[in-house]
Amino acid sequence: MITVKKEGVILEKTNHGFECSGVLNPTVFHENDTVHMFYRAVSKDNYSSIGYCQLKTPLTVENRMEIPLIFPQYNYEKKGIEDPRIVKIGDTYYLTYTAYDGLNALGALATSKDLITWEKRGLIVPQYSYEEFKFLAGSKGELSEKYFRFNGKYIVSKKLEKKVLVWDKNVMLFPSRINKKLYFLHRIKPDIQIVSVEDLSELTHNFWDNFLLMFCDHILISSKYDHEISYIGGGCPPIETEKGWLLIYHGVHDTVEGYVYCACAVLLDLEDPTREIARLVYT
Repeated sequence: MITVKKEGVILEKTNHGFECSGVLNPTVFHENDTVHMFYRAVSKDNYSSIGYCQLKTPLTVENRMEIPLIFPQYNYEKKGIEDPRIVKIGDTYYLTYTAYDGLNALGALATSKDLITWEKRGLIVPQYSYEEFKFLAGSKGELSEKYFRFNGKYIVSKKLEKKVLVWDKNVMLFPSRINKKLYFLHRIKPDIQIVSVEDLSELTHNFWDNFLLMFCDHILISSKYDHEISYIGGGCPPIETEKGWLLIYHGVHDTVEGYVYCACAVLLDLEDPTREIARLVYT
């Protein structure tokens, strides 16, 4: 059994407008004796942006910005920027986040060379309606019924005059290239899927058409144990160890009092991260 010590609260909300309702779901990057923390900051109207602070020790905040570091600027994120994850590949920092436009929640990317100036690269996940997703991903007849149960709710009246898309969140890049390829994880409920490309420019509509036609081949982790039986999703980016890529993810199970979330762990092959080596059988 693994022993986990809970240290308590590291960061709390402030009276600043952009984070007066809460701070949550952070990502961290350790470099040159400094821990950089990027977190979801929520304003009083549930409008999210990305806040930033530096930690001197894992429990001591040294510097903290009084304004958001990254905030909504484009239509695809106009109602909020949520749940960041960060890695560094070469000399570039890659920060993925969930972009919310009030209707659709989809994975997006921003990059930086200095952690100060960020260039938004837009949405990097498939953008398909439920009907399109069902037609392509279900064309082989092998897909779990859960996909249709979870994602079928995205069918809405056409009177909205806006295309409603299947939500695709929890985007996390691996922190280094593997056999010259970039790998990243993402989540269309109820499972975690994996993608590999030589360059992000390959993520075209044609690429995603083919991806969805072979969707079952790209499912990396599915629910296996009781504590994750309802669905699973991302945690922090994969961590490279001698034994393999350690992925800490969240598992969810339904109870009479609602969904219960727990932390889970799986080990992926270093050279072929599509291969699961082992999974923790308990939370």
